[in-house]
Amino acid sequence: MAELPAIKKRMIEQGVDVIDVGAGDADFPPPEVAVTALNRALQDPAMSRYAFQLGLPAFREAAAAYMERRFGVTVDPYKELHPILGSKEGIAHLASAVLNPGDVAIVPVPGYAVYHGGTVLCDAEPYPYILTPQTDFLLELDEIPADVLKKAKLVYLNYPNNPTAAVAPRDYLERTIAACRKHDLLLAYDNPYCEITFDGYVAPSIFEIPGAMEVVVEFHSLSKSFCMTGWRLGWAVGRPDRIAALARVKNYIDTGAFLAVQAAGAEVLQQAERIAAGYAAKFKERRDGILPVLRANGFEVETPRATLYVWVPLPEGLASAAFQKRALEDVGVVTLPGSAFGAGADGFFRIALTVPTPRLIEATERLGKVLATV
Repeated sequence: MAELPAIKKRMIEQGVDVIDVGAGDADFPPPEVAVTALNRALQDPAMSRYAFQLGLPAFREAAAAYMERRFGVTVDPYKELHPILGSKEGIAHLASAVLNPGDVAIVPVPGYAVYHGGTVLCDAEPYPYILTPQTDFLLELDEIPADVLKKAKLVYLNYPNNPTAAVAPRDYLERTIAACRKHDLLLAYDNPYCEITFDGYVAPSIFEIPGAMEVVVEFHSLSKSFCMTGWRLGWAVGRPDRIAALARVKNYIDTGAFLAVQAAGAEVLQQAERIAAGYAAKFKERRDGILPVLRANGFEVETPRATLYVWVPLPEGLASAAFQKRALEDVGVVTLPGSAFGAGADGFFRIALTVPTPRLIEATERLGKVLATV
C-alpha cells in the first residue's frame, strides 16, 4: 500500500488512465456540517492551543451520547472514553499499553496491518489466525491451541470486516466474549464500519453483549462512515483502567487531535445516524452497480452486507499479487491483493467502492479482460 501512490503517479504521468479502487478512501466530500463547524472553530484562537489528552469536552460528550443513542450503551465520557487520532493510532498504542515482550497477540489474517504492526513494535509475538470463507471469515478463539491461548494477552477483531466485508452474528459475539473471559484475553474490537451497512443489517457495538466491558476496548472512527479519513479523529471506549493506560501511552506520543477538528467531530456526531445513512446509500448504489458486472466477467463474488469493500475470490492457483500486478500494468486498475493483508490471505483481491459507479464498472470490465488471459 505504501508503494502504490508513487506507482500510480508515475503511470498517470505516462498518460495511463488509472482507476484506483485500492485504498479505502472514498471520493465523497466530508459532511457539510463538519466543514461549517471547522471554519467556525478556526476563528477561535483557543482552538489552536494544545488539546492534550483531555481534548475537547464537547467531543467526548458527543461521542458518549452517540454510543447511548445508537447502541444503548452508557459510558462515562471522561473515564470510559478517550479521543484518538483515528482508530489506527489508538489500536497501535493499545498494544503498547498492554503487551510486554514475549506476549502473544492473536491477529486475524487477512486484517488491517496495524494489528500486526502494533504487536511487533512492542516486541510481542503475533499469532496469525487465517479467516476463511468456510467459517464465514470469523475468528474462533476455541480453535486456537491451548499453549497459544495461555501466552496470549490481546486479540484483534474487526466486524464489519476489512477486507472481507464479513459481519458477526450476535451469538458469535457472545461466545467470543465468553472465551475472552475464560482465557483472560483483552479484545481490541475495531468498529469503524458500523454505519456502512446494507439490506436491513444493523451493526452492533460489542458493548451490547453482556460482560463485554470487562474484556473489551472498542474503537470508533469518523474516517469511513463519515468520509473524514484525513481529519484523523476517533475514540476508544473501555473500562476506566484500560482507557487510562491508553491515555498514558498517548501522553508520551501526541498532544491530542486538533481541537477545531474535535469541534467539527462533535457536530457530526450529533447528527451521526442521518449523515452516515446518506453515505451508506451511496455505497450501496455502487455495490449494486458493480456486482452484476463482476459476475458477468467471471468473478464469483458474494454480496457484502456492510463496509465499502468487495472481497473477490480468484480462480484456484492464481496468486493475488500476480493478478494485481497484471491489473495495474496491463489495464491501469489499482486493486489490493489478498497477500497485502498478510500471509495466508492469498486467493482474493479487494475492490474499494471509492470511485463513481461508471468508473467502477469500467474498472471491473478491465479486470475481466485480465482474468480472461491468465
